[in-house]
Amino acid sequence: MDNHALQLLNAKSFISLLLFCPICSLSDCGGGKVAADYIRLLPELSWLICIFRRHERPNWLKKLFTDFITFTVKLVIKGQICKEINKVANIYWLNSHKNTAEEFLSDGDITVDIGVTAAPVITANYIESYHKGVTNYNNTSAVINDSVFHPRQLTENRMLYFWVSDQVFNPMIAAAHQDGRFQLNISGAELTELFKTSLSSATPEFIRECLLESGSPELRVWSSSVPFPNTSTWGTTVWAQASGQLNCGSQGTPTLLFQMDVVMDVTASYADKKLFLKGNPSEIFVLQAKLLLQNQPLVDEEQLEFIREAVEKIGIPKVLSVLEIELTRLLDKQGTNLFDIFNPEVLPQDGFVVIQMDFGFPHHLLVEFLKKALQ
Repeated sequence: MDNHALQLLNAKSFISLLLFCPICSLSDCGGGKVAADYIRLLPELSWLICIFRRHERPNWLKKLFTDFITFTVKLVIKGQICKEINKVANIYWLNSHKNTAEEFLSDGDITVDIGVTAAPVITANYIESYHKGVTNYNNTSAVINDSVFHPRQLTENRMLYFWVSDQVFNPMIAAAHQDGRFQLNISGAELTELFKTSLSSATPEFIRECLLESGSPELRVWSSSVPFPNTSTWGTTVWAQASGQLNCGSQGTPTLLFQMDVVMDVTASYADKKLFLKGNPSEIFVLQAKLLLQNQPLVDEEQLEFIREAVEKIGIPKVLSVLEIELTRLLDKQGTNLFDIFNPEVLPQDGFVVIQMDFGFPHHLLVEFLKKALQ
């Protein structure tokens, strides 16, 4: 890597987007600019080429005409694609030099500044850019130390890589906690159905009565402190403190109030345009539990064990399923669902994760592009 790229490694950059593109080569288009190898696009052009190959066994003249038209179409499309990619690359390069150029991902009052920290590196094999990844919430910006990114942490056998450190994730999670994002209300038939999950612990009588005999039971859970994730080669471990209260019917005072510490290993995957989370709790500890109507702490070990087991087998899976939906919504908001993502992998390392994947250009956008290119 050249000196300019090495200087970029020392900059304060906290998300490294490394685009290794097998279809890019400096030799395909002139001028030393990024270009696309049209051969990778030929499967998408099959609908166009087939127009000239309607006969199963054309004679030599028809075959010569077909081959000539096919070659011409490929050449025109290749030139147009090179032209468009060069234009986009040049715009990207110029915009990255503007001091005022900033890009933000936002949802509600939470924003993340993903503006580039320096000009992207464009080589024969990949485009590499460094982004700030700074979370802003309530007019407060996160402070991030120097990045520990090094090029050897990535390979060159996939098309797209994201390198993201815990220093990016932690402020985002803190902002979500402060914004009240980690809250969940479950009531009525949905709550009753959840508690039909088979548990080894006996259901306490007051909970059974609340679920079966009250008109509209409601369970409310929320994060009572900022969750803290730590990533290592073993995975991502999350420390969280959660509180919950169970309300039965129309009575004003909650029946049960409890607070717990949870330590859990979390893995993420992406398939069928959806994010999936899997949690493996390693520690669940009941800090306190209180029957508010009786104004007395819950000290019965069997009842405490029921709460602990219910959190493990009912609460955690339910919370993760809701987070999956919400995080998928955020990804879709950024346009992730417009692309065909192939074999994505989330690889945890010490203090950061590498997300690597191949992807396909949206078919309907490619068709529109080819229509305009051939006009």
